[in-house]
This record gives sequence, C-alpha cells and structure tokens, in this order.
Amino acid sequence: MRNLVAVAVIGWICAVVAPVRAQQIDVAFGGGSLYSSGSSFNAGTFLPGEGGGAFIGFNGDVLIRGNLGVQAEVNWKASQGLYGGQVPYRPLYYDFNVIYACRFTRYVGAEALAGIGAESIRFYQNGYSCDFYGNCINYVTSTHFMGDFGGGIRFYPYGNFFVRPEMRLYLVNNNLEFSSNHPVRYGVSIGYTFGGSK
Repeated sequence: MRNLVAVAVIGWICAVVAPVRAQQIDVAFGGGSLYSSGSSFNAGTFLPGEGGGAFIGFNGDVLIRGNLGVQAEVNWKASQGLYGGQVPYRPLYYDFNVIYACRFTRYVGAEALAGIGAESIRFYQNGYSCDFYGNCINYVTSTHFMGDFGGGIRFYPYGNFFVRPEMRLYLVNNNLEFSSNHPVRYGVSIGYTFGGSK
C-alpha cells in the first residue's frame, strides 16, 4: 500500500507541477546489476554479500529550472536470491533526488544526481500472514534509510530516444543483513525526453 501511495504522490506532482514549470521531462526503464563486497564474518555472524543478479527498474525526472530538477526511481532484483544459501529474498531500492541534466549536443547529454531513499529487503517465507482486512503476504520486510549519488551519460541515437549507461552509489544506514553498507548499482536505461532543447 505504501508503494502505491508513493507512486500516486509522484504522479500527482508530475501532473500538477510539470506542465506549469517544466522545461523537460525524462522517463526511462533500465536494467543492470549490483556490486558489493563479498561475504564476511562479524563477531562470529555470517554476513553474505549483496551483489550479483539482474536488477530492473523505472525512473523519471522533471527539470524545473534550467538544467536543475527532481528525479525519482525504483529498482529491484529481478529474481529472488538465496540469503545465506537458504532463505529466498529480494532487495528493492527507491529514492528521490535532485538532478542536474544537460544536453551538450543533439546526440549526447549527461546527468548527475544525489538524494535520499530506502532499501527494502523482502525475506520470503513458506506460509502467509493476513491482516484483519484479508490482505495476505508471504514475506517479512527489513527497511533501511539510505542516501544515493550517481550519474549517467545519455546518448540520443534517434530524436528524443536515449540510451543511458548509469551508476548509483547507495549509502545504506545500518545494513545489518549484508557485509557492506555501500553497494553500487550499474546498468543501462532506455528512455525518452519530452521537451528540452536539442
């Protein structure tokens, strides 16, 4: 339910603010992977590495004043991993950022961003737990506040369609389930730019 509310709020902001003040809107879908340090032992406790596997996600930004704007994105592991080789799990990252994006030529642009968000790790279980209203889930969630930094290079091969190699550094607070507090996501997004100068 929280994710649905977040998507609704972002949609409302884009619908109300973007047409009034925006110079450019970008939307994209992407894929990639996650890198982090390998497994380790801390005080006799085994901590697996978080890296590996395919990640997919969506993102969008609205440039409100010149090249400066706001951006939001969500990325998740495409398939469940095995935590410690036993428990199925799936991490999900969502963040809200300030973005600086510019287009140098008709074919090349770049962006840099920084912001805050959260890492939500879902650990799947065999049975379902249901609430009073009949909503049932088969996982428990561990959520951690995080900051993120990143950027990408946009290549415009045809009109306003772009291909963007990108990278994000996540600084996860109290990421006690894994061996590292700073995983790095890297990948490529395909998107479209509405408006803006060419």
